[in-house]
Amino acid sequence: MKESTPEPVPVLQARGLVKRYGRVTALNGSDFDLHAGEVLAVVGDNGAGKSCLIKALSGALTADAGEILLDGQIVRFHSPLEARRAGIETVYQTLALAPAMDISSNLFLGRETRRTGILGSVFRMLDKRAMNRDAQVQLDNLGIATVQQIGQIVETLSGGQRQAVAVARAAMFGTRLVIMDEPTAALGVKESGMVLDLIRRIRDRGLPVVLISHDMPHVFEIADRIHVHRLGQRVAVVSPKEHTMTEVVSLMTGALRLEENGELVDATGHVTGLPDEDAHT
Repeated sequence: MKESTPEPVPVLQARGLVKRYGRVTALNGSDFDLHAGEVLAVVGDNGAGKSCLIKALSGALTADAGEILLDGQIVRFHSPLEARRAGIETVYQTLALAPAMDISSNLFLGRETRRTGILGSVFRMLDKRAMNRDAQVQLDNLGIATVQQIGQIVETLSGGQRQAVAVARAAMFGTRLVIMDEPTAALGVKESGMVLDLIRRIRDRGLPVVLISHDMPHVFEIADRIHVHRLGQRVAVVSPKEHTMTEVVSLMTGALRLEENGELVDATGHVTGLPDEDAHT
């Protein structure tokens, strides 16, 4: 009898995460699975608990219950710095860039390269030449051609260029995965397309990406799977190739629910969609 091949362990998992703020339950037994080499979109209505889930995964908060697993091993992050050391980089909606500093300095912010010898160890001098060189290589590898000079001050960049710098920094130091919170929220059509191309390039390099977004067209364009969050927990994971935007929105609002066999069922119990083999609750 031929043995079945075991399923690969997800890069990042969460099981039964709970987070309460007084009487408010932000996470109510939330699960999460991110596989290697995929873009996983996390969608949900306002107040669904998406931000709380991402903060728990990235170390910005500690869940009251549940567990997080990185490559199958249980981890506990007490700060974003610990998550970064584990290879999890997060691009926040605020970007967290230093506008008065140049592109290279922003890419190495908090992780500056010091000069060798006494100049670096005693006088703490930075190796600006090496940082500029490595920063340019990173931008070239990601195909970021809109930036004129690596020494350009960030506050002189457009919104899309600033987003590209934040994404490049995450890709530069993220060894396990990258989390992006609404990366196209304040961008125009052209700049949004540039950011989506960057996400594709990061995925093609083998780095999985978690994308939090309210923009359904962007989600369906870029995502391999869609994690639907509602009332503090995961209610479905569906494939954008098998389901429509309307169905995903209905799952977000509770108008539809996804059964274990993949059928979409409305409030009356009527089956409204075809089973999706890749979807599960």
